[in-house]
Amino acid sequence: MRISARTDYAVRAMAELACSTEHPLKAEDIAGRQDIPVRFLFVVLSELRQARLVRSVRGPEGGYALARPPAEITLADVIRAMDGPLVSVRDLKLTGLEYQGAAAPMPDVWRAVRASLRHVLEGTTLADLASGTLPELVRERAREYNDDVRTYPSHPHPL
Repeated sequence: MRISARTDYAVRAMAELACSTEHPLKAEDIAGRQDIPVRFLFVVLSELRQARLVRSVRGPEGGYALARPPAEITLADVIRAMDGPLVSVRDLKLTGLEYQGAAAPMPDVWRAVRASLRHVLEGTTLADLASGTLPELVRERAREYNDDVRTYPSHPHPL
């Protein structure tokens, strides 16, 4: 899974909004706190508003606020609003996906990847981010990642 800049910015902006449930936040304030280009953030916030995850409030004390309580918005909701399905294989549905020959088991691998992502992303809410207390599954997977002794090249693709 590749996390796009838009999705990364969207999740970070939503985390800021989850921490500020008493009053709306101005886009400039969110951008400054999260080091997000403000013009890009306006595009992200517009998409989040269309997805009914945020609402805009007019007036001198206006800005942006979550459309629902932070405990009711998962990271999966935000990612789907920005990029669509969590995992897709050439934009095909995984249900009924079949390959032939040696690749015949691969659809089950793709299904397992989707299920794993869903467990983490649907099990983590904006309230979890705002409180700084992530679900045990997320903490466990993060520990596994940190304990992994493999090293990776500094560039994303080998030459």
